[in-house]
Amino acid sequence: MKIFGIDPGSQRTGYGCVETDGFRHRLVQCGAITSPALTPFADRLLTIHTRLAALLRQLGPDCVAIENLFFATNVKSALRLGHARGVAILAAVEWGVPIVEYTPAEIKRAVVGYGRAEKHQVQQMVKLILGLPEVPSPHDAADALAVAICHLHSRLPAGLVAPPPAARGKAATSWRGYRARTP
Repeated sequence: MKIFGIDPGSQRTGYGCVETDGFRHRLVQCGAITSPALTPFADRLLTIHTRLAALLRQLGPDCVAIENLFFATNVKSALRLGHARGVAILAAVEWGVPIVEYTPAEIKRAVVGYGRAEKHQVQQMVKLILGLPEVPSPHDAADALAVAICHLHSRLPAGLVAPPPAARGKAATSWRGYRARTP
């Protein structure tokens, strides 16, 4: 299975494709889509769409995973990011594969095990999970690979079904609660 991850941005959009056999993950390709600094915004969006569409045709992924915008302090930046996400999603829709979205906290939790992990921790885990000699560069590519890995780690193995909530029992809400439930 191949998952194509996207870390959208209006200045630089990271992408990364990961292939898995269900046990080991392998880097297929990663990088970032950029435009010269003085490029009009509409032309940047066209570049993002055109390059992503070409990469999807070339790599033939089974699914596209994209980082979801959940918070922005600057409204103008959030709108620009939304436009970049839109053209990235359009490229994936045109390719005809399922699209999944994950928040930054979900990505960090799936890759590092902690939803508030720092950027360098995520990058180091991407390096370790994919068995790379160094952290992927630029950081947008590493972030896109983290999105793809998040999707791989979020899926249940084929044939397994999560037990219904009643069968799982009451979940512990703290370490003390967990320790009290164990024999």
